[in-house]
Amino acid sequence: MRPLILISNDDGYQAKGINCLVEMVKDLGDVVVCAPEGPRSGFSCAFSVTTPLTLTLREQREGVEIWSSNGTPVDCVKLALAKIVTRTPDLVLGGINHGDNGSVNTHYSGTMGVVMEGCMKHIPSVAYSLCDHDADADFEPLRPYIRKYAEKVLREGLPKGICLNINFPQVKSFAGVKVCRMAQGSWCNEITTSHHPRGYDYYWMVGHYRNDEPEQEDTDNWALSHGYVAITPTLADVTAHEFLKRKTEWE
Repeated sequence: MRPLILISNDDGYQAKGINCLVEMVKDLGDVVVCAPEGPRSGFSCAFSVTTPLTLTLREQREGVEIWSSNGTPVDCVKLALAKIVTRTPDLVLGGINHGDNGSVNTHYSGTMGVVMEGCMKHIPSVAYSLCDHDADADFEPLRPYIRKYAEKVLREGLPKGICLNINFPQVKSFAGVKVCRMAQGSWCNEITTSHHPRGYDYYWMVGHYRNDEPEQEDTDNWALSHGYVAITPTLADVTAHEFLKRKTEWE
């Protein structure tokens, strides 16, 4: 039986990134896409509790089904597992995201929400992101890496509770691959204020990212800024295990 690969994203089912991903892996197994109807960036692991959800079959061809939903990326994974696929997928893929999902962006990313949901369902899950927000970004240089790691995870699986966050720099030629940790950083000056002609203020989320440890060569930010593909193993368990050693101070 051919492997079953479930794919979703946070840019919408029509985005170039997800359609390139389908073409890159469709010979590795049967592909089911369930993705949002439009952009859902920044939705992280959010799911819908007050909005009724819909599913629409957009395309069906040999080995590939493409569905869309009005929900979040996580909604799409949940819907696909409950209502579309007839067996547990062998692999969940998120992306290819238009934009960087390194460092703290991991916590905000709908692309990472896809693979965290897969991971929590005990399905090997991998997220792919390219540091290029252009709607017509060139994903072709990513092909050998995307196929290599999809094949590897299909063949070997991943440890329980761990998913992979793979980010690609926007360069003509990759310097190599580094397995690394999340950089410590934060978003600054995130809110800008405008005044509406009708007399009230309104606000836009903007800001810029600040890398707090730019010289640390074991981080994803360093790898990406130096032309490397950054692979960050990511845990679903967010327990602070080091702090647990101090539990007698709190109990």
